[in-house]
Amino acid sequence: MQTSAALDLAHTRPRPVHWLATAAAMAAVVAGAALFQPEAATATQSAPGTGPAAPAARTTAAPDASSAVYPLECRGGKPAVVEKGSGDLDGDGRPETVAVVRCASGIGTPPSGVFVLTGPSRVVATLVDPADGMGVSDFAVRAGAVSATLLGYSSPDVARCCPDVTEKVKWQWRGGKFARTALPDARGM
Repeated sequence: MQTSAALDLAHTRPRPVHWLATAAAMAAVVAGAALFQPEAATATQSAPGTGPAAPAARTTAAPDASSAVYPLECRGGKPAVVEKGSGDLDGDGRPETVAVVRCASGIGTPPSGVFVLTGPSRVVATLVDPADGMGVSDFAVRAGAVSATLLGYSSPDVARCCPDVTEKVKWQWRGGKFARTALPDARGM
């Protein structure tokens, strides 16, 4: 069916009243958005358990270590979370999760990585890179700090069953990043 050239399609030709109505509606939306703004965000840190962010810590769940995607290549296998702990490490009132992760292996103990997760199980920091070839034991998350004993090898000639380098360490949030310090012993935390 062919339409007539004389067919009047008045609704397809906007008139000034249409433009005015559209402009008034847009002005109302913009004015409404300006009136109903959320509170301004702040980037200040308060002591753990205090300040406006403190109530969120009680209602926000720690990120799930098993659902995170880790920067670890396991040659066809999936990384395994061998230990985990949660706590508010950066003082923002929301818990972070720290996970010790390594590739699953039929024999031996492959190197581990230690990763910090926030939000929806997103890796935001690497405390121990698996490429460093270290094992992790005595892992704990307490009082806003992460502690562990790192096990390594002094040379390629050392049998991989028996690490000969041991370092007790602690990480704490300072100056916008995780600072690592060596501990004299496990009770030094």
